[in-house]
Amino acid sequence: MKKIVSILLLGIAIFTIAFSSPALAADAASGAKVFSANCAQCHAGGRNLVNAAKSLKKADLEKYGLYSAEAIIAQVTKGKGAMPAFGARLKANQIEDVAAYVLAQADKDWKK
Repeated sequence: MKKIVSILLLGIAIFTIAFSSPALAADAASGAKVFSANCAQCHAGGRNLVNAAKSLKKADLEKYGLYSAEAIIAQVTKGKGAMPAFGARLKANQIEDVAAYVLAQADKDWKK
């Protein structure tokens, strides 16, 4: 019985590792520079100058399904609504860094 349980737990562990999404090796400090140069015009301090209801505050990111690196990367890359697409302007690693920065700032409520 112990062998069956051990094999079952090992199988679950392997399955979990094999199908989990890889961690992004993003750099929030680099993302801060990219954000400042490309995003701060509309999103300074986590605000949204175009649509104040959709800020980069954690509550708003969660409300609109954007509180994940993947969702932010998609939004920045493809754009949506009034937000332009940055996929042709920024490299993929720069967009990943911006996502890391936005999430880190949202967690701190955009306070230094």
